[in-house]
Amino acid sequence: MNPGIDVVGVYVRDQDEALAFYVEKLGFRVQADVGNGDYRWLTVQHPEQPGFQLGLFKPGPPVHDAATAQTLNAMVAKGAMPPLVLRVDNCRAAYDRLLGLGVEFTQEPTDRYGTVDAGFRDPSGNGWKMIQMRG
Repeated sequence: MNPGIDVVGVYVRDQDEALAFYVEKLGFRVQADVGNGDYRWLTVQHPEQPGFQLGLFKPGPPVHDAATAQTLNAMVAKGAMPPLVLRVDNCRAAYDRLLGLGVEFTQEPTDRYGTVDAGFRDPSGNGWKMIQMRG
């Protein structure tokens, strides 16, 4: 048994919209896309991290009641969930490419702490920090 974290999830308002964003814009690959009634288990992977999955989960039954799902959707839309971090080789080049694809940025590339970082949001409102790897 290999211990470790396999899947980390984010809440999304629409799984098809999230799937298109993460695959077509960020370059992730579909790992799992299976349904069980109204529930859909949808995960993607970064091509350079095949052992780690990002779950794109829609709040609602059977995990949440309607009121909880509504609260979670509202919190995500406001950007209130903890940010995720995406490492890139060149933050400014990645920013230009993603901006050209229509990604909503909350912060342009900024030199800070000996590297460069930028901020963006997915279509549901989840915040991302894109950080250039130190060379």
